[in-house]
Amino acid sequence: MSSLRRAVFLDHQSLDLGDLDLSPLSDQFDEFHLHAATAPEQVAERLQGAVAVVSNKVMLDAATLAANPQLKLILVAATGTNNVDLAAARSHGVTVCNCQGYGTPSVAQHTLALLLALATRLCDYNQAVADGQWAKASQFCLLDYPIVELHGKTLGVLGHGELGGAVARLAEAFGMRVLSGQIPGRPAREDRLALDELLPQVDALSLHCPLNEHTRHMIGPRELGLLKKGALVVNTARGGLIDEHALADALRSGHLGGAATDVLSVEPPVNGNPLLEKGIPRLLITPHSAWGAVESRQRIVGQLGENAKAFFEGQPRRVVS
Repeated sequence: MSSLRRAVFLDHQSLDLGDLDLSPLSDQFDEFHLHAATAPEQVAERLQGAVAVVSNKVMLDAATLAANPQLKLILVAATGTNNVDLAAARSHGVTVCNCQGYGTPSVAQHTLALLLALATRLCDYNQAVADGQWAKASQFCLLDYPIVELHGKTLGVLGHGELGGAVARLAEAFGMRVLSGQIPGRPAREDRLALDELLPQVDALSLHCPLNEHTRHMIGPRELGLLKKGALVVNTARGGLIDEHALADALRSGHLGGAATDVLSVEPPVNGNPLLEKGIPRLLITPHSAWGAVESRQRIVGQLGENAKAFFEGQPRRVVS
């Protein structure tokens, strides 16, 4: 390994908006070069001489790794590693480390915020005030949009790991009963209900599982039909977990009481998306921002620094390849 610890961050603006302290990461290197973003044709030039590379979403494929034999460490500024050819990294002796659990408080509170917004019709009432409807009201309040209490309702959680567990605890604080569902493709567990058993029981459904060949379109027309009329659906995991055409249809038909998603099947949705069509009622969409609290992003910097330090000390951590 080169005695000079030179590192490059290929897309730091995807993480840092100028509001983070990068020193826990930058202090691990002799040279640390920041690039706000990196186009595919710029990757090769920017990796020259780098022993370590930090990437959030920039692709690091087999050809790139083969062309950079000096590269020894890839630090992924996220949990997902689909932007790295892990098999190629292994064959070239490159260690890949990711970040884990950094966004739990941020995503959990965003999930509850979406659920609360649906239950209280918050956006509808805010828009009504902005449109002057309250000023024209014949009485002191507006109650044009049905409000439901979360207290006493049942929340179904698909993906009851660290994040799903945090959401469950917050939901229980609001007086909700929580049931956990069995994720397709995983071994059956006594404390997890099969989808066909879970869905008819819940008043709200929250998704917190990974996207893979077993979970893609896990919630489709049939599954949405199994939910109670008026049920709420929240997705802060991956867009492909839900059949977006089916979700739009379930909202238009009035079967669902509302849906909220922080994720779409393709991001950014440059070519449109079924959920972005006009006129879909009771739908809230946020732009994959659930993870983005400043505290959450600073934890990523801290974990990147920890991963780099541990690697150079010969005891790598959070290793995915």
